Amino acid sequence: MDKRLFNVLHLGLGFMFVFTAFQTLGNIERTILESVTKDDPSFNGNAYISLAVIYTFFALGNWLSPSLIASIGPRMSMVIGSFTYLLFIASFFKPMTWLLYFASVIMGLGASIIWTGQGNYLTLNSDDTTMSRNSGVFWALLQCSMLFGNFFVYMAFNDPVIEQSTRLLVTIVLSALCGLGCIFMLLLRPAVSASGIVVPQRNAGPIQAFVEAVSLMRQKEMVLLCVTFFYTGLELSFFSGVYGSCIGATLNISDNPKQLVGLSGILIGIGEIAGGLLFGLLSSKTARFGRDPIVLLGFVVHIATYFCIFLNLPDSSPLKETTDNAIIKSSGYLAIACSFLLGFGDSCFNTQIYAAIGTIFSEESAPAFAVFKFTQSIAAAAAFFYSNAIGLYIQLGILIATAVLGTVTFCWTERIVRRKDHSSDSDRIIENEEVNEELPPSCF
Repeated sequence: MDKRLFNVLHLGLGFMFVFTAFQTLGNIERTILESVTKDDPSFNGNAYISLAVIYTFFALGNWLSPSLIASIGPRMSMVIGSFTYLLFIASFFKPMTWLLYFASVIMGLGASIIWTGQGNYLTLNSDDTTMSRNSGVFWALLQCSMLFGNFFVYMAFNDPVIEQSTRLLVTIVLSALCGLGCIFMLLLRPAVSASGIVVPQRNAGPIQAFVEAVSLMRQKEMVLLCVTFFYTGLELSFFSGVYGSCIGATLNISDNPKQLVGLSGILIGIGEIAGGLLFGLLSSKTARFGRDPIVLLGFVVHIATYFCIFLNLPDSSPLKETTDNAIIKSSGYLAIACSFLLGFGDSCFNTQIYAAIGTIFSEESAPAFAVFKFTQSIAAAAAFFYSNAIGLYIQLGILIATAVLGTVTFCWTERIVRRKDHSSDSDRIIENEEVNEELPPSCF
């Protein structure tokens, strides 16, 4: 195994442990906080508002994160970011409204640091031939987090009423896993080149890094990709925070809908891992067709999934526990099948976005990933805000509309990049022919 792939695997394992903790908590946060409110009426924290605060400050922090990474490097940035996740999870040991929102602010800023650092570190350990593979491998390891944490929740939430002892057990386990992820981040090795030489930190000051992030927003490719980024933010908020809550709130879907929340998270993770491994291991074969066919596959999968969710869950499920009937009789089997498809479709989009950024903006990877996470987190924050106020059917309509736009703009960007590459190849051929014509016959 070469050192670069080892670094990618190490990075993926660190993120797997941190996000086993956070994604699991995000998936059950509404369920947890509702049970806290029943035990303590003075507590009025709202899961959707907490997640919206996280993604709002995540978005704002992305304009500062390239400057921090330029100063201290991607590895130390990821260490700092991972500890903010631990702080947020630890706040659930003693749920208090002010503490919930304060920890959400801190974690949102930390998220911008860890994700921009991750994109930069992944790019430094990759090149044009390995970027798709490394993106797929990293994504598969990251999404293993959906399996382990949600399996634990599935086993722990075996009663419709979530007692304080169960909440405490979940918080302890998730804090321990996040702490293990922090240790992995501390032990990350420096990025290396293909020959195994340590890649020096790019010599860019904090101000220059900020200016680069702003200037990227003027490039046509980035403007188009931002529409795709925006869609991934909306669907991220849907499958990570809203969809599981909708299943848990649909009381006639099964005898114990709360237990299905954990099972839904497991199936989302399986879908994410399947997509990451498929597109990572087959990257050498799919590269000839480009990245857009995989994004088109994700689009088709998501549109079909949204239609099934529309049929299977009642419109009021994001807002409250309900016994309302859906268009068809609500089915737990169909609900978790849709969970798998949501995860698989998300991996189609995200693995190709990572590959696109890592190749199109390889020289400006830190600010490029910052723009990606800024746009994605703005969308996620907006989605969590409106998820607390509008029904499921309108939310699905918004997802479908933005999915269409995001897919079109991604394919448009790929077409522009291919044209530029073709023009560059043509120019090189012409230059070589001109040089050959100028050489004397004795040189042949």
